[in-house]
Amino acid sequence: MGRSAKLRVMNYLAHLHLGGQRPGQLLGSLYGDFVKGRLQGQFNPEIERAIALHRHIDVFTDRHVLVDAALSRFTLTRRRYAGIVLDVFFDHCLARDWTLYADSPLDQFTSGVYRVLSAEPQLPERLARIAPYMAADDWLGSYRDFAVLDQVLRGISRRLSRPEELALAMQELERLYESLSEDFRGFYPQLQAFSHDRLTAQN
Repeated sequence: MGRSAKLRVMNYLAHLHLGGQRPGQLLGSLYGDFVKGRLQGQFNPEIERAIALHRHIDVFTDRHVLVDAALSRFTLTRRRYAGIVLDVFFDHCLARDWTLYADSPLDQFTSGVYRVLSAEPQLPERLARIAPYMAADDWLGSYRDFAVLDQVLRGISRRLSRPEELALAMQELERLYESLSEDFRGFYPQLQAFSHDRLTAQN
């Protein structure tokens, strides 16, 4: 899922879940956050289709009425950064409620993703740098723990020119926890259906 702000956030779990489970699809689902510009055959067709799906998912998310309603709940975080916070929180919701949306256990799914990453010798440069840390610290599975979001948001704030904009993000998420969880439960099945239809059309 994506945001209109220039800073892309690590909402990797949802994209990996939605983009198909073959190795090329998993890679492309991640590459979508690391590869910009036109796709002109620099990757194999399956990876490029997954990158394209990633971009369609971002557009669908950014334009969805339930996402807009969720963003309107934020009062302490500026709108452009509220989108980043919401992406992080929605990955928490997916990890927390994984069994409602996926057939295999979360640990089994994340282990498979890490194996695919470790087996790929030519990851995009920035992804290649962080992939070992993703696996070692189980970035994907750790989102089950709400407290982890504080660390994630602190890490994101260090990349901002005005880190104080996220200073109250966790306080806001604590206040909005139940209402944003309801927003996620309404939105994610629709996103799943959209992604499934796109995957079917690709295949």
